Formats: sequence, C-alpha cells, structure tokens
Amino acid sequence: MEPLVSILIPAFNAQPFIADTIRSALGQTWRRREIIIVDDGSTDKTVSVARQFENDGVRVVTQSNRGAAAARNKAYSLCKGDYIQWLDADDLLGPKKIESQLEALTTQPDPKALLSAAWVFFIFRTSKAKFVPSPLWQDLAPAEWLVRKLGQNLFMQPATWLVSREQSEAAGPWDERLSLDDDGEYFCRVLLASNGVRFVPEARVYYRRSGFSSLSNVDRSDKKLESMFLSMKLHIGYLRSLEDSPRVHQACLAYLQRWLIWFCPKRPDLVQQLQEIAADMGGKLESPHFSWKYDWLRTTFGWNMARRAQTYLPRIRWSLNRAWDKTLSRIEHGNLASDPHI
Repeated sequence: MEPLVSILIPAFNAQPFIADTIRSALGQTWRRREIIIVDDGSTDKTVSVARQFENDGVRVVTQSNRGAAAARNKAYSLCKGDYIQWLDADDLLGPKKIESQLEALTTQPDPKALLSAAWVFFIFRTSKAKFVPSPLWQDLAPAEWLVRKLGQNLFMQPATWLVSREQSEAAGPWDERLSLDDDGEYFCRVLLASNGVRFVPEARVYYRRSGFSSLSNVDRSDKKLESMFLSMKLHIGYLRSLEDSPRVHQACLAYLQRWLIWFCPKRPDLVQQLQEIAADMGGKLESPHFSWKYDWLRTTFGWNMARRAQTYLPRIRWSLNRAWDKTLSRIEHGNLASDPHI
C-alpha cells in the first residue's frame, strides 16, 4: 500500500495567505494524504478561512495561543501518516513536491534517508522566484550537513523536509521552550535520527517572505534572544555528538561569532556564556563589529545608533520591496483594488 503522508500546518493570524497554502497541499499529485491544521489562538479569520476546506478532507483544530512549537506538537499527535510534511501557513508546496521525494526513495531505497527539496523565497509572485542552489542542496552525511549549515550560515526551509514516522518518533517533540529557531533545532534532531540527507531537486517549496513581524526575525526582545541562545547551544551540542574535530570547532566558532552581535550590548550574561562555549573548543570570540554600511554610524554616533540602523533600515527596504511586489502582483491579476488584509 502506498504510504500515507500527513501534511501538518500550524497557523496563527494567517488569514491573508492560508487559503493558498491549503490549496497547495490539496494540489499535491500524491493523493494518499491527510491535511491537519492547528490554529494557535488566532485573532483574525484564519479559522473560518481554513474551515471552508473541511469538505475537501481538511481537518481544522483550535487551541489557545501556546506558540508554533506547541501547535506543531498538537498536529503531530493527531496525525496517522507514514511520512510527515510540515508546512507553515503562508508557504506553498510545488504540486509534485511529495511525489518526487517518495519516488526518489523508491528508486534508491533507504528507510532512514531524510528527504529534502529545493526552495525559493517569494513575496507575492512565485513566477518571479529564482531557485539558487546552496551547498546544502546535495546528498550529505549528517555531520557534513551540520558543518556546512553552521560554518557557512546556511539553512533549509522547514517545508523542504519529508520525514518518516520512524525519524519523527526518534527525534521527539518540538521544543516548546523555543520561540525562535525552533525549526532549526528540531530538524537537527531529525537529522541525527537519519542516515543522512537525500536531496531531491525536482521537489520544490516556496518560502514566503512574510516581513519583520515573522517569528523568524531576530529582534531585541529577551524572549527571542534567549531562544536563539538555547538553539545555538543545542546545535553545537548535536554536531559535536557526531564529530568533535578541528573542522567542527572551526564551524561552530564561526557560527558563534556571526550571531554574537545580536546579544551585544543588551545581554552581557549570554555573551559570557557564548564565550565559555567558544573557550571549550579552544577559541575566543572577538568583539563584534558592524559591516562598512553601519560602521561609520558607530564611529560618528555610537554603538546604539549603529545597532538601530542595522535593525530598522533593512525593515524599511523590505517594506518598499514588498509594496512594489504586491502592486505588480495585482497588475498581473488585473486587480488593483486595495486589500486591507495583505
């Protein structure tokens, strides 16, 4: 019998995009599937939009707001699939995403292979998105995959993965302590439960740039900084459990150095702990510095002004790009009417 695939969608205030996300799940060429949506206490019309698809076999469940990791754990507790397809409520699956990955597993059987896919950023227009390969887009052993991720500041979007039930059970639940980078930490554990990554280029995922309100944005809140610190500490521990070598230390130190600036000067306690992690690998983190675009602000107006510019100027640029892409999308679809929900 063909395996059952559970498409699990956590949702929170996803009204503008969740219908398209559900359609991409329903449009999968792999027909033996179930779709479960867990709404995490949305205050908009996410639930009513999602329930319009219940006649198509979509199951919608609600819970009080407990965070994305808790919503994912709830969805997993309800599913029956042999394979798990995670899908955020504003992202899209290419029509043959699941079928392509399962076909690859049939061609080269390995029940412990972790299947990944190509992915691309988009805002409103998937037709303009360009797939750009990264060093993670290939078959890799777990240790090599993590060395590249940490050392080169790379990642794979959560929906790229197709995870077997066996791997999911071995990895355990999503860590509900994490409000930031919970997906990065979770898929590290999935990776550790696998024989390695099997990359399937024909499988495609579209990752919507939702803006700076997204949970994935690192800001100055203590909650997000503490979550990021914990995730970083766990990442390094997972990699060193596989291989504790000079190249691993080099990758981990580069990882720590890259993210150090986000903790300065607000959280000296976390900076000290990052230094201790570095020292345990024979390294020492240098005082963080700004890129040339912001360093002149530091020398002229001080650290805090440069830090604010580094945080807010990209947001302004993002807002302009988003507005432009939204306008072009409406022109392409012949709809220039304003939409207060987007």
